[in-house]
Amino acid sequence: MRRTLPATLFLLGAIAAVVSGLTSGDAATATVLAAVLATAGLLVSPLPFPGSAPTAQWQRVEGAGGVVVLFRPGCPFCLKLRFAVSGLAGRATWADIWADDAAAARVREATGGDETVPTVLIDGEAHVNPDPSWLRARLAATSA
Repeated sequence: MRRTLPATLFLLGAIAAVVSGLTSGDAATATVLAAVLATAGLLVSPLPFPGSAPTAQWQRVEGAGGVVVLFRPGCPFCLKLRFAVSGLAGRATWADIWADDAAAARVREATGGDETVPTVLIDGEAHVNPDPSWLRARLAATSA
């Protein structure tokens, strides 16, 4: 539920804006507001991210020295990282810490108790909120 609540609230706001605009006669303003709220809802939802891998999968990838990105929907730093790696995102395994308790525990282990994301796991090391260009270079160097 906590994964989708922010997106749901933005969507409800967009619907309310449309209804308000239609009843007040100011459809143009309502349409713009609805578009802004719907876009914000999309950005805070899990949709911009690749599907979250099951626990066993991302742990296997981490153990094999692959790239694992632990993220949280709606996190602006996670969004920045996701959009920076763009087409290379499929070369990493992504795990949503709100959907996977083991992923959240791994982040807390790496950060000393905080759930700071994104946390990138490469070669057994955790990199908390790494520079997106660094991750892009690492992903570019991996096989597709």
